[in-house]
Order: sequence, then structure tokens, then C-alpha cells
Amino acid sequence: MSKIATAAKRLVLGRPFRSDRLAHTLLPKRIALPVFASDALSSVAYAPEEIFLTLSVAGLSAYGFAPWIGVVVALVMLVVVASYRQNVHAYPSGGGDYEVATTNLGRYFGLTVASALLVDYILTVAVSTASGIANIGSALPFVGDHKVLFCLLVVGLLTAMNLRGIRESGAAFAIPTYGFMVGVIGMVIWGVVRAISGADLRAESAGFELHAETSMTGIAFAFLILRSFSSGCAALTGVEAISNGVPAFRKPKSRNAATTLLMMGVVAVVMLIGIIGLAMLTHVNFADDPATQLVGAPAGYQQKTILAQIAAAVFSNFPPAFYYISFVTGIILVLAANTAFNGFPVLGSILAQDRYLPRQLHTRGDRLAFSNGIIFLAALAVVLIVAFDAEVTRLIQLYIVGVFVSFTCSQAGMIRHWNRLLATEQDRSVRARMRRSQVINTIGLVCTGAVLIVVLITKFAAGAWIAIAAMAGIFALMTAIRKHYDTVAAELRMAQDEKDKSDANWSVMPSRNHAIVLVSKLHLPTLRALSYAKATRPDVLEAVTVNVDDADTRDLVAEWDRKGFRTPLKVIESPYREITKPVLDYVKRVRTDNPRDVVTVFLPEYVVGHWWEQLLHNQSALRLKGRLLFQPGVMVTSVPWQLQSANQREESRRIVTPGQIRRGLDTPVEQRKTRT
Repeated sequence: MSKIATAAKRLVLGRPFRSDRLAHTLLPKRIALPVFASDALSSVAYAPEEIFLTLSVAGLSAYGFAPWIGVVVALVMLVVVASYRQNVHAYPSGGGDYEVATTNLGRYFGLTVASALLVDYILTVAVSTASGIANIGSALPFVGDHKVLFCLLVVGLLTAMNLRGIRESGAAFAIPTYGFMVGVIGMVIWGVVRAISGADLRAESAGFELHAETSMTGIAFAFLILRSFSSGCAALTGVEAISNGVPAFRKPKSRNAATTLLMMGVVAVVMLIGIIGLAMLTHVNFADDPATQLVGAPAGYQQKTILAQIAAAVFSNFPPAFYYISFVTGIILVLAANTAFNGFPVLGSILAQDRYLPRQLHTRGDRLAFSNGIIFLAALAVVLIVAFDAEVTRLIQLYIVGVFVSFTCSQAGMIRHWNRLLATEQDRSVRARMRRSQVINTIGLVCTGAVLIVVLITKFAAGAWIAIAAMAGIFALMTAIRKHYDTVAAELRMAQDEKDKSDANWSVMPSRNHAIVLVSKLHLPTLRALSYAKATRPDVLEAVTVNVDDADTRDLVAEWDRKGFRTPLKVIESPYREITKPVLDYVKRVRTDNPRDVVTVFLPEYVVGHWWEQLLHNQSALRLKGRLLFQPGVMVTSVPWQLQSANQREESRRIVTPGQIRRGLDTPVEQRKTRT
């Protein structure tokens, strides 16, 4: 069973990497772009859709505001990209928004940003996967009918790919990402060319009549516009991922990260404006409730995504291009989750290093990836996908709150960063560059702060409160974890001024060592435990057995006396046939009689070679050990006895060293003797 598990692990993950190969996993810009920017690039596939979906509530007339909303979203994106280019130069260590906020605004702002980013990464996996499956389902109805199942399969695949290492996953996902960029930009260019040439580009929903769900005027309509804008700002998600992933870039890290960030921003803006423009050009009608709003639609009409409808109209004379756009869009939306699989584990590692998350998240796995963080992220995303039935519209309401909290705090922190540096810098040219960077971050603060307010107002009741509650819960959890680690560190720290305290028995040598060997039967494991206990030279040594069966106990005592052991065997009565409680009570009595004594309990244990054998042995010892560990002044020592299955397993795992086969040392000793 163990061999099969090991083989399966190696098949999925590959051979482990040495620690000194970490530099070989660093990314060039051509690989870093699909790794870290796939989320932001793919957001343009569903951000325009959310704009039209929200505006559809007010009817077709509201669609006239879509291009203007798209332009404002694009301007905000360019401002955020320019702001984060300052971040990656100032803080290249990979802490990103968390490091910026913690260093410049304080611990609690840093934890607020960290909790927001963690929630955002989890939602990125859920939203991207659900959106990708929805796009593929537009071409393959079977996928759309079983979207939860396919979402879970995709999350499992992404988890396995990322466990293989960041470079391997980036190389695997580079082709689909670039394929999406080329496909969408090519579609935009070809659509404009066909429109200029006089072609009639009409989406499949252009002939339907879009009815408003309700009549909106004044404040209600303004609120709808703001809500549409906040939904469109989903296109900005993922921009911060590059600032968290600077250590993964090749040198010069900051320059390469800033260049990649700029390329991502330009490409995303072009695709966003292009998709919205083509949606208006092809007269797409995209309804929040197609059954009631789309008049003229056939019975059982399944509404396709906006991108699929645009592709069908633009490539009406070349159907393979439509299928290409549908599939590559679905794939890139699925791969957008890969950004979170790279950002979440790195941020989790930094938080674990700062003692805000469990330390297991700080360690790297076999392939030098933060394996525990990857698995933890996948598990949380699966919970969300199942809970919200993989519905993009339901999930996206929770989405962008966290990312704009981190945007806003990060820009505020960068302003204080430049203020601190300007207070000591004397060089005029350097000061001028700092002032320019500060102006960029100030504009970023105003834009992201305004968007955050809009998002909170328009999306709070629609589901954003769930994300806020999750952020608050993670904030409280991280604070509690840090408090626990600080408490443990304080307990373990050797303070000189506490040595003279009367209750500091830990600083005084114990007066005696009272050793107890637990005996169930007089067999080889017991004899080894007894011999080892004698070798430690305790002040008092005794063997103890619990009487759960009178006949067995009498036989054991008789055999003990017949063997002539000098160590006394004490029998503890157990009228209710318990083992753990009588032993605990006896150990407590020994400690009470001599408080300055140390009691050492020796437990014989079997070492087995198969997992199912473990279920048949050591259960009483395991329970007893777990209880004894909580007793002050009690030491527990396991004395292992390797059974034949354990020896065979170890033999099968033996590593053959160079020259060992030639010297005839690869076979057991008995076979080598036979050969000679």
C-alpha cells in the first residue's frame, strides 16, 4: 500500500527538488505573465458581462451607459497598475500589500489587508472556475448541466499542477493564456474590420426585446449605475498578485515585475474596451432573468455568455473560430485560479513566518512549492463552489470587496512610505522621483477608495457582507494564533529573574528518577523495555501491570517469579477492566508522595509495516501516552519493537549506493553468505 501511494505521489508531483535548486524555479517575464496575470486578464471575460447584467434591470435604454462605465473601469485599472509599479520597486520582498500596510500603517492595518487578500484569493478560485465552466458549458450543454462536478475536477487538476512547482505550472498554462489574449484581441480587430466593411454583425439575442424588470429614475437609477460600475471593477482583481510574487521573478526582480505589470494592464484594458464595444456593435441583449425579460426568445432558451455571443456574430462565416474563443475563454477563466494558487501560498508563508498562521504553511514541499498552502486554498474553494452551486452571479457579489480593501490600504501606506523617505532625502532629482511616485499613489488612493465606498454601498446587502464577515473572522483567527505563539514563546523563554521563584521547579534538578515499565505480557518487547529502563540507571525501577483478567495476571506473576527478575512487578487492580485510568492514578500517587521526583514511564510499542497493522496494535499505548503527556513531572519514553513486516518494508526502501551492486552489497546478508 505504501509503495502504491509513493508511486502515485511521484506520478502526480514528479521527483523532489533539492533546496539548492530554488533559483532554477524562478520565472522569466514570458512565463510570469501567464502565471501572475491570468486572473486580471481573464476578468475581462466576465466583467463586461456583469456590467450588462446589472444594467439589464432598467431595460435596453440603460445599455447606453455601458461604454462609459467601461472607460471609467479602464482608467481606474491604469491608475492601479501605475500605483503598483511603485509598490514592486519599493517592496520587492513579496509581502505585497500586507508588507506595505504593516510597515507604514501598523499591525492591524496589515492584518486587515492580509485577511482581505486571503478571502479574495479563495473567491478567485471559486469565481474563476465557475465562470470558466459556464463558458465551456455555452458550447457543451453537458458541462453546463454538471457544472459543480466539473468545477471540482478543475480545482483538483489545478492543485496537482501547482504542487509540481510554480515553474512547471506556469509553463503548462502559458499556451492557453497567450491563446486567449491572441483570440480576444484578434476577435476585436476582425470585428472592427468587418463592421467598417459594412458587414451586419448581430448577436443571437439581438432580435429579442429586452424588458426592464422595474422602472427606475433618479436616485434608484444612479444607484444602478454605481452598482454596474462596481461589478465591472471585477476586472481589476488579480492586479495585486504580481506585487506578492516579486520573489518568483528572475533578476532584476523589481524591474521584471514592473514590466510584467505594465504589459498586463495594457492588454487587459484593450480587451475590456474591445469586448464592451463589440457587445454594443452586435446588439447583445443579456438579461438578469432571461425567462421574463427576453421577449421573443424561444421556449427553453439557454442564454450564452456575452463573449460567446460576440464570437458567434463576429465569426459567423467561420464557426471554428467561435468554438476556439469559447474553449480558450473557458480555459483561461479556469486558469485564472492559478493566480490565487501562486499568491495565497506565498502570502500564507509570510503570515506564518510572522506567526499569524500555522507554521506548517511556511514550509516548502517536495517540489519547492508551499504545498500546505496550496492544499488549504483548494479545500476552502471547494467548500464555496459546493455551497453556492457554482453560480458566478452569486459568487461575484462576494468578490471585489477584499481586493479594494487591500488596494486602498496599500496606496495609503505607500503615501506614508514616500513621506518618510522625503523627510531625510536631500538629492533634488531623487526627491522629484519620490514626489512623482507619491502623486501616482495619491491618485490611486482616491480612485480605489471611491470604488471601495461604491462597492460597499451597492453590494453589501447583495452578499458582500459575507465576505466582510469572513475577513473579520480571519482577522480574529490570525490575532488568536499570534497570541498563542507569543504565549508559548514566553513560557519557553529562559528568564533569569524567574530562577529564584519558589514555583520554578523546572530550574531545579529533580531529586530522583522513578522509572515505571508497563507490562502486559512477558515477551521480547517487554524485555527490551526493561533492559533499556535499567540502562538509564533510575533511582527507582519497577514493573507495573494492570489486572484486567485474573487468570492472565496470575500467569504473568508466576512467570515473572519463575524467571527470577530482580525488578519488582506491581499489580494494579482494575475492577472495571480499564487500563488508562489505573495507570494515571498510580503515577499521580507517586508524584504526590515525592513532588520533586521525576516519573519516567516506559511504553513498549510495536513498529509495523502496513497501515492496517497499526489498527491492530498500540491502541492502548497510544491512549495512555496521550493522557500521560498532560501530567506534570512525567516523562514518557516509547521503546519500539520492529515486527517482521516493518523490517521487510525497510529492506524494500533501502537505497542502493554507487558501487554497492558491483561489490555484492545489494542483497541481504544471508544471500551473500550463500554465494560465498
